[in-house]
Amino acid sequence: MLGAAEPQLFVADFEAACAYFTDTLGFEVVFTYGEPPFYGQVRRGAAALNLRLVSRPVWVDDVRDRDELLAASIAVASAAEIRALFAEFQAAGVEFFRPLKQEPWGARTFIVRDPDGNLLLFAGTAV
Repeated sequence: MLGAAEPQLFVADFEAACAYFTDTLGFEVVFTYGEPPFYGQVRRGAAALNLRLVSRPVWVDDVRDRDELLAASIAVASAAEIRALFAEFQAAGVEFFRPLKQEPWGARTFIVRDPDGNLLLFAGTAV
């Protein structure tokens, strides 16, 4: 049986990425590694994301936006929670790649773009 997945996000400025995830998205830093830090993990609830410092871009041009390449998908338990999370992120000034919408398969989703261009999908049930 599988436990949890921990997607790895590539970031150009490790300290700035940690600050964004904690100050803007409400995550907490679980750990950092290295002197200076180049790897670490942030968590909000059961959702954990690993951050990895890279010295040059790992994506070509605008392929992430063009092909909507998600770095992570994060589920919430209910329609009320996805709406509340979207409102919380709006109030925090989060940059949305795609605002909250009802998907044809029944989920409500929105996509956040972090400062490094990583696309993070948040999804909840429609009812």
